[in-house]
Amino acid sequence: MAAGEELTLSSHIQHHLTNAKMCTVDGSVAFNKACSEAGFWTWHIDTLAWSIGLGLLFILLFRSAAKKATTGVPGKFQCFVEMVIEFVAANVKDTYHGKSKLIAPLALTIFVWIFLMNLMDLVPVDFLPAFAGWVGATFFGMDSHDVYMKIVPTTDINMTAALALGVFILMIGYSIRIKGVVGFIKELTLHPFSTKNVPLQIVLIPFNLLLELIALVAKPFSLALRLFGNLYAGEMIFILIGAIGLLQLPLHFVWAVFHILVIVLQAFVFMMLTIVYLSMASSDNH
Repeated sequence: MAAGEELTLSSHIQHHLTNAKMCTVDGSVAFNKACSEAGFWTWHIDTLAWSIGLGLLFILLFRSAAKKATTGVPGKFQCFVEMVIEFVAANVKDTYHGKSKLIAPLALTIFVWIFLMNLMDLVPVDFLPAFAGWVGATFFGMDSHDVYMKIVPTTDINMTAALALGVFILMIGYSIRIKGVVGFIKELTLHPFSTKNVPLQIVLIPFNLLLELIALVAKPFSLALRLFGNLYAGEMIFILIGAIGLLQLPLHFVWAVFHILVIVLQAFVFMMLTIVYLSMASSDNH
């Protein structure tokens, strides 16, 4: 492959992997390349727009199903929604051993919302970014190459980290709610190494605290990286398939069929681990 072709392919891949950014520079709103020096306070507006839009879609679809629900013979969509709800409820009942009215709705939201975000990975990789570039060039006088659009929110580490951070906050909240502040501190400092020898136990506190904090932080960290890594890798393969020319359609179909399993599995895994972590946090036995 010639150097020019390598550069073109590299630019193509990089363009698809770049989020649309918005930031503030010198008191004024800036976008994309102008945000390279903005640092932490940079908004990935495509991730925000697609995730919020898909969240609203989930709410509207399930609200519509609830309003149209009938005790008679259910329609196909009502039947589908009921199957999803029963599936999630069964997993919550089997996995969560505490008492909370929040867990089942939370699990349902996590599963469906992440599934919808993952599902965007099946949209042909060039379609919506190319459409966004055309809109930018036609109506706003922009260079289409300066218009970015990532439509899969879960391929953005910021999105998966935000989801995991929400789970982490709930874990801390449930631990304090069930065990109290003192009980939560004892859990962090008196386990896993415990002894009735008070001086020795005091010596062991720093080691216990270090181990427990690592274990605590590793849970949301692994949630974020697992979801991000699997979807990012899937998107990368779609992009590479899209760059090979005429063979892309059959290969895209084969990979899409396989990727459906990844999309559903990753939503399920995130939901189940969330339930498990919250069940562990709600347990008063270490």
